[in-house]
Amino acid sequence: MQFKQKAIFLDMDGTILNHQNKVSIHTKEIIDDLRNQGIFVFLATGRAFEEVESVVPKGFKVDGMVTSNGMAGFVGHDEVFKHSLPRPLVDTIVEKARQNKVYYELFPYNSPRVTLKHDYHYVVNEIRDPKPEHVGINEWLSRKEAIKGKIAWADRIQGDGFSKFYFFSRTIDHINSWKEELEKIKEEIDFTTSSSSDFNVEVMVANVNKATGIKQMLKHFNLSVDETMAIGDSDNDIQMLKFVRYPVVMKNATDRIKEMATEVTEFTCDEDGVYHYLKSKFEL
Repeated sequence: MQFKQKAIFLDMDGTILNHQNKVSIHTKEIIDDLRNQGIFVFLATGRAFEEVESVVPKGFKVDGMVTSNGMAGFVGHDEVFKHSLPRPLVDTIVEKARQNKVYYELFPYNSPRVTLKHDYHYVVNEIRDPKPEHVGINEWLSRKEAIKGKIAWADRIQGDGFSKFYFFSRTIDHINSWKEELEKIKEEIDFTTSSSSDFNVEVMVANVNKATGIKQMLKHFNLSVDETMAIGDSDNDIQMLKFVRYPVVMKNATDRIKEMATEVTEFTCDEDGVYHYLKSKFEL
């Protein structure tokens, strides 16, 4: 019997992305097949919109994207919705990050991510070789790419449209200490935090997450949550997995995340797990 979900939301890192930060051609092809059958396929990612193109195959298409953990939604290059971090919060967090020597990237809309030149030395020092043993190779490669060419090293922060902060540390103790500092800042200005690994944390607008973004995307397409599936693997997928009707979790996820799943994929993200799962469930 053919699977009946009408809308599928796919996480990227650890889900359709392998640990070399690439989406396979097989995953692209299965998405094409699903869309040709009239099934809506969306991305629901912690990555900013500008980050997606560099990690997907040529010709990769979906019906829409929920980006930056729900901060923005796009159909093609058109914005469906957008939230922005308040500028006072941005300034406060940058100053606190400097005091705590925490690696950070600030993501403005429609321009490269920003780190201040003043913070260059300690930020780059966090990405010194060798890679810490327990840091995932995908996250490490992303940070290497960031400091070599993705970050715009700026004299000052300009503008007021920002999708998120991304913070990283090479040690769990350091990032956990920073998370505690963020909780103190929350007492003055509310916001949402989310993590996709033990070594990072991201900051978004208060009460925004992948689930809120999915809700807005479903409304835009006049789709029902009763016909939704989502596939994810990590903490920043929790709200999404709880929201959709049919939550699926990757084999490479932790047991805690797997407990939220209706099903777990047979294969990992490095084994084209999403491709194999969708092919079997939709009889393609």
